[in-house]
Amino acid sequence: MTEKSSLEYAQQLDREDDLKQYRDEFYIQPETIYFDGNSLGLLSKRAEESLLSMLESWKQFGIDGWLKGDNPWFYFSEKLGEKCAPLIGADQKEVIVTGSTTVNLHQILSTFFKPEGKRTKILADELNFPTDIYAIKSQLRVHGLDPEEHLIQVKSRDGQTLDENDIIDAMTDEVAIIVLAGVLYRSGQILDMERLTKAAHERGILIAFDLCHSIGSVPHSLSDWDVDFAFWCTYKHLNGGPGSVAGMYVNKKHFGTSPGLAGWFSSDKNKQFDMEHELSAAPDAGVMQMGTPHLLSAAPLLGSLSMFEEAGIEKIREKSLKMTDYMMTLIDAELNGFGFTMANPRDEEKRGGHIFLEHEEAARICKALKENNVIPDFRTPNGIRLAPVALYNTFEEVWQVVKILKKIMQNEEYKKFENKRDVVA
Repeated sequence: MTEKSSLEYAQQLDREDDLKQYRDEFYIQPETIYFDGNSLGLLSKRAEESLLSMLESWKQFGIDGWLKGDNPWFYFSEKLGEKCAPLIGADQKEVIVTGSTTVNLHQILSTFFKPEGKRTKILADELNFPTDIYAIKSQLRVHGLDPEEHLIQVKSRDGQTLDENDIIDAMTDEVAIIVLAGVLYRSGQILDMERLTKAAHERGILIAFDLCHSIGSVPHSLSDWDVDFAFWCTYKHLNGGPGSVAGMYVNKKHFGTSPGLAGWFSSDKNKQFDMEHELSAAPDAGVMQMGTPHLLSAAPLLGSLSMFEEAGIEKIREKSLKMTDYMMTLIDAELNGFGFTMANPRDEEKRGGHIFLEHEEAARICKALKENNVIPDFRTPNGIRLAPVALYNTFEEVWQVVKILKKIMQNEEYKKFENKRDVVA
């Protein structure tokens, strides 16, 4: 432990890092340690370049940019979908980059939630990100169903994680569709998506996963697992930028289903400009699109995703696990006795891409970290998320963050701040 606690050990890990060259691809503020990439990833030079390239195509081609240039706008959402497909283990035609997380969940439920007979309920959990629950409740109301009766939320035994057995036990013959997170946004627990999908299908239930906190940090095999649907944002681990266009996966066995929320980009590409009032639906996941794609919000993804193609999600996951394991080791050694509770899973198979610490002074501690040029993420009421991201963070930064946390606690630096969150936590 003495060796691992040394700066020299962290620097040695950085010298051995196969992904260290990617750090120079990102804009990192001097003297700042950015550990909030699971909330908003940093800007890369490639993302900047692809955005500027999109602007140049608009400047050069005007409306002809829809079909001219290196990346014609008309097919851009499909191109990005193809690049996302390896990250989730899907066929290219099963993925489309479109909408936002919430819009895409609404589309999935509008299309595939068809309450009839006894099957009138949606199964989720009490730890899910609020936007998913808001969307589910509103969809139930659209069908004239009371969310108090028709939304089932699986309880957590410890307030941080879910037991897959409890989820499976809740898969009754009244459930029509299930919506769960691939990685829980607070604790970072990875759910066993393969097991849950198998259990759902054995009971005749459709299942969808929110991959916002797993895509780009955790490998998936959605097609092999036979998952029905998935949706995600692209501004966290994928580094697509604030408000970047989201993504959606639809298992090919569901191709041919008319979208619940249709628009002109739901059309077969060859028929879209026929301007007929009867939709000729796209034969693949593209059918889940609605309006014109937000090209300037999608463009940075082209550059960002090129790094994932080169590095490979398996190597990214390998380094991510090594970094979070190293951080847990240092926390155990350096922060014992300061009132922290590690609320993320320690098991590698269950741990996503961030560490989650709980402390009664969490909001104040996060403000003290920022004063020390460390960017964390506060989660109400008492959580601190710390995400060492494989593509741009270093092991030395992990070492430094734990040392800074120890200094803050030893000197009680957090006491100069109020213990409440800012408007944006």
